[in-house]
Amino acid sequence: MTVVTIQKAEAGLAELLDRVEAGEEIVIARGDEPVAKLVRVDADKPKVRGYGALAHLRDKIPSDLFLQPMSEDELAAWEGKYSFPSDNGE
Repeated sequence: MTVVTIQKAEAGLAELLDRVEAGEEIVIARGDEPVAKLVRVDADKPKVRGYGALAHLRDKIPSDLFLQPMSEDELAAWEGKYSFPSDNGE
C-alpha cells in the first residue's frame, strides 16, 4: 500500500488511478495522518480462483464426488479404526 500526500495526489491523480486499476491501494494523507484510501470499485468482490495446477483434473473428477456416501471401509479408515504399517517397517 502506497501513501501519498494530498498535494502529490492532486498533481498525479491520473497516474494514481492507473495504479489503482492495476490493483494497488493508495492512501492519501494530510500530513502524517491517513485520510482516504483509493481502491478499485470492484475490490470488495470475491476473487474467483482458478484450478491452477489441478486444471488438468477439472473434467476428470465427478461434480458430486464429495456428496457420495463413504463405504464402511473408508469410514473406518477416517475414524482411525485401521492400523497401517509405517514406511520404516515398524
